[in-house]
Amino acid sequence: MQFHLNGFKPGNYQVPDAARKAYPNPPIKDLPQEVDVLIVGTGPAGLTMARQMSEFSDIKTCIVDMAPGPLLFGRADGISCRTIEIMEAFNSSEMVVKETYHLKQNTFWEPDAANPENIKRTEKITDARAGLSEFTHGIVNQARLHELLIDGMANSITNLHPHYSRELVDMQIDESLTQNLEAHPITATFKRVDDAGNAKTETVKARFAVGSDGGRSRVRKSLNISLEGDTANKAWGVMDILLNTDFPDIRVKSFIQSKDHGAVMTIPREGGYLCRFYVELDMIDKDSRATDLKLTEHNLIAKAQKIFHPYTLDVKEVAWWSIYSVGQRLAERFDDRPTGSADNIIPRAFVSGDACHTHSPKGGWGLNTSLPDTFNLGWKMAAVLQGKSDPKLLSTYGTERRKVAQQLINADKELSKLVATRPTTGDHSDGAKVDTAKIEAFMKRQSGFVSGTSIEYFPSYICTGQENQHLAPGYKIGQRFHSAEATRVADGRSQHLGHLVKADGRWRIFVFGGAEDPTKTSSSAYKLIDFLANDASSPILKYTPKGADIDAVIDTYAVFQQQDLSMHDLHGYLWPAKGKYELRDYEKVFHAQTGNDIYDLRGIDRNQGCVVIVRPDQHIASILPVAAHADLSNFFDEFMI
Repeated sequence: MQFHLNGFKPGNYQVPDAARKAYPNPPIKDLPQEVDVLIVGTGPAGLTMARQMSEFSDIKTCIVDMAPGPLLFGRADGISCRTIEIMEAFNSSEMVVKETYHLKQNTFWEPDAANPENIKRTEKITDARAGLSEFTHGIVNQARLHELLIDGMANSITNLHPHYSRELVDMQIDESLTQNLEAHPITATFKRVDDAGNAKTETVKARFAVGSDGGRSRVRKSLNISLEGDTANKAWGVMDILLNTDFPDIRVKSFIQSKDHGAVMTIPREGGYLCRFYVELDMIDKDSRATDLKLTEHNLIAKAQKIFHPYTLDVKEVAWWSIYSVGQRLAERFDDRPTGSADNIIPRAFVSGDACHTHSPKGGWGLNTSLPDTFNLGWKMAAVLQGKSDPKLLSTYGTERRKVAQQLINADKELSKLVATRPTTGDHSDGAKVDTAKIEAFMKRQSGFVSGTSIEYFPSYICTGQENQHLAPGYKIGQRFHSAEATRVADGRSQHLGHLVKADGRWRIFVFGGAEDPTKTSSSAYKLIDFLANDASSPILKYTPKGADIDAVIDTYAVFQQQDLSMHDLHGYLWPAKGKYELRDYEKVFHAQTGNDIYDLRGIDRNQGCVVIVRPDQHIASILPVAAHADLSNFFDEFMI
């Protein structure tokens, strides 16, 4: 897709440039007085939380922001393949894939040894993240990602919409009520900041609150949670520009190091014409801000033109620009409980995204770490509010996501050191030289983390069964369920199994059959299916509400090696009767594909098979032998109600 030919225009990219208009500010409606979940902030973390909550008709949610309306200009525009996997869980990946610029290559430029005042390409390589997912790392206006999440909220069963033009003035938690799950211990006071609002105040009482309100989070401050770490002493400029240039790699992600003027990182943008530049600027004093440098977009352009010598940059339009210096800082805790609290102490307020971890944007980690924060938290909060899971489940959010944030901080520190120089002028040569080979090696080493595909949660009662990892080494317990294709038995359709794990709060059990014929009642697979369908200790029978569909809480799929199966020869649990008409569901059974065999791709034991339990956030919770019926029940008994 191509757009922005005659100038940058925000809005829906499905609308032609000539007709596209910016998202309008919605009408202002009064805030509800009482809610189950209050979300502060409409960034990627806040909107992902709201999008997840919007799936549940019995949960009342309110999301609030100071801005007058939806985001127009992107800030964190790099979309990792793991983020697109999450958007697939919300049934929104197709538009992201269609509109993004797909990052396929990287180039590295350094001073030309023969003429150091000029830059010269030293390497052009395939992006290190290629092949880690069925999706490709891409670039698209963050505002478009927001729009897809907002549209999903609006079209959900709850018809949820953000409330704009509200500033959080105060948030108090009644500690005497926090351990009463039915209580509303949180009182939040907001002030209208639009002209018509005339500074009117509104009060919302909530059972839970989520602060996704950025690096200067008022929710975090109200919880007395400190940010620990270093402030930055290096300034960078960022700008999205439409330009003409004779630089040959303008449509390839490039890192350019000059001899005397610092570095630039270029990232092509969606639409074929737009490009983002990260421009290295000067050092700043310890207690200063980047804005104190008093630079403009013209300064950024002039600096970039020097770095690109001998190539020319003719900038026609600057769509957006900013100066920033962000230190690597991490919140001491991610919820309102005192540090070291026992898991049975119920947290009632949480922080996510930039509210609990700040870092430089060069690695594209901001959005791609913030969005999974609340993808982790959302299903847990819904399960507790709906009475499906023990409230102790909520304490795992901080444990799991703070580890990821710490890894992000460590990686960002390393990358910042690699790309930061002290540019010199004239004939001096005391500037620190960037070794682009080290940057390349870093990106290769961190490719799984950068892409989000190697994020792994610690062993716990929702990440267990490590002693069975050998049954499927390609399905790493604690990491996301790495999708692969299989063929649906009923109709021969090829299906990505990972795309079956939607963001609907349900658990998934994937049964991978062994060498035995699954239609035989003596086979391990048949016995497992019969156990799930009929045994009193089956988690399906214990935790599915009376009158609900059999897959309403835990959804089961089966994959077999045999190619000539017939649905009606399999146990009826695998093609269950559902809905008011008790129509049969024929989309739960698959067989491995010839030449693209999921057993080979994921190292699944062909003789024994295995059971893979997948959490509602697509992470693998456990791997079990097919015959381990009691262990399967015990897993769910640990936390489900």
